[in-house]
Amino acid sequence: MSKVGNFENDDGVYKTLLESTQAIPWKIDWASMKFSYIGPQIEALLGWSVDSWVSVEDWAMRMHPEDRERVVNFCVSQSQCGVDHEADYRALTKDNGYVWIRDVVHVVRNPQGEVEALIGFMFDISERKKTEEKLLSLQKELEVLSFKDGLTNIANRRSFDAHFEAAWEQAQREQQPLSVLLFDVDFFKQYNDLYGHIQGDACLIDIAQTLSLALDGPRDLVARYGGEEFVVLLPGADADAAHKVAERCQRLIEKKAIVHALSPFSRRVTVSIGAGTVVPDEAALHTDFLHAVDQQLYAAKHHGRNRIEHVAVAVPNLVQAP
Repeated sequence: MSKVGNFENDDGVYKTLLESTQAIPWKIDWASMKFSYIGPQIEALLGWSVDSWVSVEDWAMRMHPEDRERVVNFCVSQSQCGVDHEADYRALTKDNGYVWIRDVVHVVRNPQGEVEALIGFMFDISERKKTEEKLLSLQKELEVLSFKDGLTNIANRRSFDAHFEAAWEQAQREQQPLSVLLFDVDFFKQYNDLYGHIQGDACLIDIAQTLSLALDGPRDLVARYGGEEFVVLLPGADADAAHKVAERCQRLIEKKAIVHALSPFSRRVTVSIGAGTVVPDEAALHTDFLHAVDQQLYAAKHHGRNRIEHVAVAVPNLVQAP
């Protein structure tokens, strides 16, 4: 007889091989739902002795409560259908800790096609799960950073665009007002030239924080629009409410009293504001609305700066707000 033939008929060799691997072999009799075998490695991993693994009830109860119902229901349904499967879950240890396990299950059928037993392997995937969680956490962190302005720590232009598009669609659908405020720091080039870019950055950070304090709506958003420009999104705000927010922003910035020796406005940093309000119908384009608001900002700067220009957009006409 060949060596292969001897090996295949040597149950002792199989058992030695199975019990020397890191994977934990096991077998459950389907009719009794009891373990007919489980590898001794289980005790080193979870602390529970081999003899304590009597039935599937022991397997289920030694599973994290948050995973139990999902995993048990899935494994039972797959086994009943005779489908091989695998499941990840947190197995409880004897000292009240837990280990991430991947159970790989094979369904054994008798000649009549009926489920006879389940055999499988338990794998310790704790390190893999830790790596996955770290990668997921890093991914979420990067996603947050991708929507945040690196200097001022408020939302960036990308974040504003996403929020504005969602708010526009909701305003169209519900026929509710939507307002946007565009801010430009007056004479900021002169401020940078006089005090330097480091101080200029500090000025922008102060303004960003101040604008954030002026908002009180649950969906209101302040973002850096670019350079020394900021934008405030006010979903649900009508023209009157938007104008009040714009005035509040001006007052808070004036109260901040950031010194600007080259400014004609009490030697302090001020802002020009373009404001717009719209109740968009299905034909309205959000790009046209933003252009109208930008025109109001241009008007505020053209008319002397440190002022608010507000337009209420009655699609398709633009009507100057009172």
